[in-house]
Amino acid sequence: MYARGLICRVCGKQSELAVRYYCDACFGPLEIDYDYAAIRKQVTRGHVAAGPDSIWRYGALLPVDRKPVDLGTGWTPLLRAERLGARLGLRNLWLKNDSVNPTFSFKDRNVSVAVNTALAYGYDTFACASTGNLAGSVAGFAARAGLKSYVFVPSDLEQNKLLSAAVYGATLVTIDGNYDAVNRLCTQIAEEYGWAFANINLRPFYSEGSKTVMFEIVEQLGWEPPDAVVVPMAGASLLTKMNKAMHELVKVGWLQSADTRLIGAQPEGCSPVVRAFASGSDDVSPVVPDTIAKSLAIGDPADGHFALRAIRDSNGTAGAASDAEIVEGIRLLAQTEGIFTETAGGTVVAVARRLREQGLLQQDERTVLCITGNGLKTPEALDGEIFSTIRLPRASLSAFEAVIEEQAA
Repeated sequence: MYARGLICRVCGKQSELAVRYYCDACFGPLEIDYDYAAIRKQVTRGHVAAGPDSIWRYGALLPVDRKPVDLGTGWTPLLRAERLGARLGLRNLWLKNDSVNPTFSFKDRNVSVAVNTALAYGYDTFACASTGNLAGSVAGFAARAGLKSYVFVPSDLEQNKLLSAAVYGATLVTIDGNYDAVNRLCTQIAEEYGWAFANINLRPFYSEGSKTVMFEIVEQLGWEPPDAVVVPMAGASLLTKMNKAMHELVKVGWLQSADTRLIGAQPEGCSPVVRAFASGSDDVSPVVPDTIAKSLAIGDPADGHFALRAIRDSNGTAGAASDAEIVEGIRLLAQTEGIFTETAGGTVVAVARRLREQGLLQQDERTVLCITGNGLKTPEALDGEIFSTIRLPRASLSAFEAVIEEQAA
């Protein structure tokens, strides 16, 4: 394993690899540090290509030193989106479709790493605070690994996301309050009970899984970076880890330069990072979420400041979309490319559309939209939507022809 320790993202203090998530010097967040020089000497793009069709092809840049327990996570399709691109005014548009991961969201990448960390350190209970997708992923991987699981979620979460956690046998804890309140409680429980919380005490390990989205995009484009990537932001870790991934690819010699513009997308009803970017502020002020995009409803994003810096350092931008635009984004993606996404994906499509109209995305840029979850998890978002339907009074060709003729007229 090439992971050599932890490093503080604020003060840079280094420490040994352990289950810790904050710096004992400045209380800043920790992340994994690697021996990049050794990887550069010993691991080539050829080694990666010969690896499994999963996130574990990038094992050199992941902090797991064991044969991983997994469900086949990652190596999801990168699809050219010509029909959607024509509607958005983007001639070179691509979709990274993570809705086909084992539990149908990108969170499986993070949880694959976290569950193996929990096993390596001898935990018997795997848990999380979640806005939905993470709950299902933690429950599913806990079942695969033979661990007990608890998932803590806001009580107003979409029912399908609750079901997708409960079916795996997790104990489901619903809390009257938003995600930020849930997360505060889980931090206390992690300390009191000594459980492995994927996105709390295991966070430095857990968050590394997000890097594999960018690793795959670059490899699937023939080891060339895209010009721009549009990323949904909740806690904003996905965007910051994709930024880390780009720089790691350069450090280990798998990529010549890291010049992809990172573009953050949030719903208007929960857009603290977008607001800070638009105002030119360095501080991300918490907000109270009010949006149909429950999976993005984190009013105080843990990685907000780091995402803001990554966006600016990459010459990227950030945008928000209304709930109505998010629903239209879901519909547009489904009807042009045959992919049914949840509200986070609808947010990405809607923000890309807005930014193109504002001239902040250029029509010939190679642009990738991150589609992070499956639409069957959030059918409530489409309640009341009218779809094209024909109802026949009887099963007869003449009845059908009469309707078709009436529509044509």
